[in-house]
Amino acid sequence: MHLHQIFGKKQKKKHKHNHKTKTQMATTTATLYHQLPSDIRLATCTLFRSFNHRHLLIPQWAGALRCPHFSRSTTPFRLLAFSTNANEPFVEKVSDKPPICSADELHYVSVANCDWRLALWRYNPPPQAPTRNHPLLLLSGVGTNAIGYDLSPGSSFARYMAGQGFDTWILEVRGAGLSVRGSNLKEAQQSAHGVSEQMEAVANSTTSEAFAKSATNGVYSADPQLTDFPGALSDSKISPVKKEDDLTRLATVWDESKLVTKLTETFMSLSERLSGFLSENQSKIMSAKLFDQISKLLEDSQLSEGFNEIRGKLSSLLERRQSSAIAIQIRDLSQNLVNMIEEGQLSVSPQLFDLQERLFSTIDDFQKQLDLIVRYDWDFDHYLEEDVPAAMEYIRAQSKPKDGKLLAIGHSMGGILLYAMLSRCGFEGRESRLAAIVTLASSLDYTSSKSTLKLLLPLADPAQALNVPVVPLGALLTAAYPLSSSPPYVFSWLNNLISAEDMMHPELLKKLVLNNFCTIPAKLILQLTTAFREGGLRDRGGKFFYKDHIHKCNIPILAIAGDQDLICPPEAVEETVKLLPEDLVTYKVFGEPSGPHYAHYDLVGGRMAVEQVYPCIVQFLGRYDSVS
Repeated sequence: MHLHQIFGKKQKKKHKHNHKTKTQMATTTATLYHQLPSDIRLATCTLFRSFNHRHLLIPQWAGALRCPHFSRSTTPFRLLAFSTNANEPFVEKVSDKPPICSADELHYVSVANCDWRLALWRYNPPPQAPTRNHPLLLLSGVGTNAIGYDLSPGSSFARYMAGQGFDTWILEVRGAGLSVRGSNLKEAQQSAHGVSEQMEAVANSTTSEAFAKSATNGVYSADPQLTDFPGALSDSKISPVKKEDDLTRLATVWDESKLVTKLTETFMSLSERLSGFLSENQSKIMSAKLFDQISKLLEDSQLSEGFNEIRGKLSSLLERRQSSAIAIQIRDLSQNLVNMIEEGQLSVSPQLFDLQERLFSTIDDFQKQLDLIVRYDWDFDHYLEEDVPAAMEYIRAQSKPKDGKLLAIGHSMGGILLYAMLSRCGFEGRESRLAAIVTLASSLDYTSSKSTLKLLLPLADPAQALNVPVVPLGALLTAAYPLSSSPPYVFSWLNNLISAEDMMHPELLKKLVLNNFCTIPAKLILQLTTAFREGGLRDRGGKFFYKDHIHKCNIPILAIAGDQDLICPPEAVEETVKLLPEDLVTYKVFGEPSGPHYAHYDLVGGRMAVEQVYPCIVQFLGRYDSVS
């Protein structure tokens, strides 16, 4: 039975049971959202008509923040392909692939309930290659794209595997490489070409200044919010509001409707929009951050006491489930807050002459932070439950293996995804539809190792994850590269994390550092850090331990480690290997005491990999490529 059939049956039963409730909730939420802002505007405009003779001048705003409804659903993926003509049947591959894509073909597959289009790089076997029965899926590590598997014609694991007869596909999960947001092919192609141009610009940079500029403006920060976000949640960046005794400094236009709109949008975002993305505790943290920022604007003034009273009431409301009664109370409190600020323009001493402008700025900065959290709202389980299954089903449809199975190789997080998939399938008693897998530098449990990834543990604090909603890994490594590759070699230790000494050509190492890394959501890091706690990696709910069911897997596994891998040391790999059925697992460590040595990326792109690692993988997969 196909995955989509299994998921579909579960969804049908669940949908039938909950349809009425979901419809009622959606109707209520939509009614509250559309009604509340208009009610606030009407009430506030009426309230402030008497103040029209003393208004503050504020900038013209482009428009209201949109707060779409985001659904969290386990509905399976859909195989949506693209066409350049709306009247033509959908086609699966892009005809005009970006220059950065060195594969033979570039395909896109969509995922249900989101606007992501996942990029699939395809490498076709040459005519003289051996005939194989199963297509091969390659999965990359955290925050990386397809380039790590295809650095150059002479150092391309993907091209090598295609040359051995495997119909080879590299998946770029959401947020990685050429995977883009877009509703049609034209939009996706434009985004992909833009990403490609920026990646090439970074690769062609030759100076520290160029590196820094590329890191700031390049592909890794293609979202403007990653480069111009001013740190709305950082207490140190808020300066007191300007004060002035001279009443003539007050501007003449107070546009209360715009201020109410801004406040309404923000409070609605906190009470609605965040509810689908953050836990209750995290929502409280975000609300407190915003209120702290507003409070700083009012410090040393008579307004602070009144604000604190309103703050307490609003905080209490934002923590409750939405209802019409709560919506009315939020409306009234928002009105009271704006009323208090209006009266404060002339009643407090010294005068807070630019309070409204500063309040707008504070709310805008906060909304940018909010947008960033929502825009980068995915974790490990999204890859596991949505992205990888979508890619696998798409590849089956394209390659048409007789038994419906794939071969798969995962590097780093890619291997963790494969382990997690086998664990889930074992727990649920269903087939993985994989013929065999290879994991490179991967483990479900890092507690016993000295992995350098333990440096990420501070981000396991939900408050820290909200302060830093994304980690622009690509931009950080791009900026650091000149200091790791040239005197005074301040960050030379970074190179050792990637490649052992003399194991990768300098130009290939440069390309890997500058082009292979992407932005990582803090939510993804938050889940991955559970691999460093007792019990190993867990699902997002913290209840399912993936290593507890990995022994139920029923397919052959080749687990490979590098002797000088500081990110996933051999002892970490062994923690998972010892849980696997002995008759199904093969474990190998590459590297010799006298050299050569293998660090984290040498297993894929090191100069000795083509002679030592690749043949070992081909031999293993070939053994299990037959169709029963």
